[in-house]
Amino acid sequence: MKRFAVISILLFSLLPSYAEADLHLPSIFGDHMVLQRDQENPVWGEATAGSNISVTFGGHTLQTKADDDGKWMLKLKPMRGSSHALNMTIRSESDSITFSNIVIGEVWVCSGQSNMQWSVSQVYDSDLESMSANYPNIRIISVPQVGTQENQDDFDGQWDICTPDTVGQFSAVGYLFGRQLHQTLGVPIGLVDNAWGGSSAEAWVARSVLEADDRFEAVITEWKKTEATFDFDKSMAIWKEKASAAKEAGKPAPRAPRNVLAGQHRPGNLWAGVLNPIIGYGIRGTIWYQGESNAGRAYQYDDLFGLMISEWREAWGQGDFPFYWVQLADFRDEVAAPGDSDWAELREAQSNTLALPNTGQAVIYDVGEGRDIHPRDKQTVAKRLARIALARDYEVNIPYLSPSFKEMTIEGNKAILTFQDVGTTLYTFDVQEARGFVVAGEDKAWHPATGTLVGKDQIIVSSDAVANPVAVRYAWATNPVANLMSREGLPVVPFRTDDWPQITDPAN
Repeated sequence: MKRFAVISILLFSLLPSYAEADLHLPSIFGDHMVLQRDQENPVWGEATAGSNISVTFGGHTLQTKADDDGKWMLKLKPMRGSSHALNMTIRSESDSITFSNIVIGEVWVCSGQSNMQWSVSQVYDSDLESMSANYPNIRIISVPQVGTQENQDDFDGQWDICTPDTVGQFSAVGYLFGRQLHQTLGVPIGLVDNAWGGSSAEAWVARSVLEADDRFEAVITEWKKTEATFDFDKSMAIWKEKASAAKEAGKPAPRAPRNVLAGQHRPGNLWAGVLNPIIGYGIRGTIWYQGESNAGRAYQYDDLFGLMISEWREAWGQGDFPFYWVQLADFRDEVAAPGDSDWAELREAQSNTLALPNTGQAVIYDVGEGRDIHPRDKQTVAKRLARIALARDYEVNIPYLSPSFKEMTIEGNKAILTFQDVGTTLYTFDVQEARGFVVAGEDKAWHPATGTLVGKDQIIVSSDAVANPVAVRYAWATNPVANLMSREGLPVVPFRTDDWPQITDPAN
């Protein structure tokens, strides 16, 4: 009998792999997830090569077959939004997985750097925001920070129901944006927190794409020099091992080497590490808050940001999905004398990216904190983003555009500026004078100017120091003192009428 038992065990161990659990789906799929309404939603995973796969959901069963590498994917039929909890069952020839409490609604990716990562527990009235976060039909999931050059197919995470216990460490801008949509539309909302503090835009683009584009040759060249003398992956692995051991021993984790901490700057690192695992999941769009780390290279960002958005869209395969971002807030000390600013140039690069279809920008230089790069007022930020989405994607009739410069005419020593998208009318906050303008003559020397509101959409700008103005700038500073907005409270977009050389242009 003993010999027979041993033989049986041996034979069982030699059975084909399909006799064991072989079905796997990435963590973006799971209990409590939200599926995007009104569109086909991809579902994918791994199984034994060549095995038959079926997915049953919402009364329909779809079938496909795993390819030679064990990969499979199919698309669910479009469904209307619903808060009714549904189950999804995925079957292979030897295994099955069931996900429960699935709802159909609106899914948004919340990405960028630290101001998007900034959690609910860190904002103004964080206690009130958290204790009131009882929304069973808002679902949240966070992607852990993994920086690597190797494309990752999965991550360690799960969908959670929004409660006071789960929302505290979630993106504040993401949650507050999603809450506004949920309260306005009355449909389930799914939010994917995929932000990394300090990250540079080039880390969010595939390395191969950057290497094939001559515009970014200098960036790639500099990184190759660093990579030739430093093994990032090995150093990261060693540090993680030490950190894990310290955690088990109840000791503080050792500080990561400086170059390892730069993982969120390395070209392609975040595309491969945190974006690739979710690319293809059905979404409505993306909200984005990043740019601080690229301010010193604002001239390059003009090309890089648009490339990043286009690459995301192409990889996702959903066409030109909505992509809305937050312009840089005010930061650092106010400067009395007007001049150049890398942050102002980065804001301009962000505004220029509006040339791409289905994009939008929340202007927030009026809600920052000079002494902190992380403004606590994320409520205003989220509401301005939500205005864009509600108006553009959900046909809600509300103001959402910040007024922007349209044209300039010169009459003597006065510059007459006309604006578009002014809402009811232009408005000057706090005082009658429109503040934040500077003018220059042919000598390109900037001087503070007086702005006077005329009619609904015009401002007359002048300075006693400039007899013949040729150029005007507005809110052109890292921390601008500027008060012009629409009567609906949306700040005028910072602008310049000149095309003089930028300080972040490498040629300068």
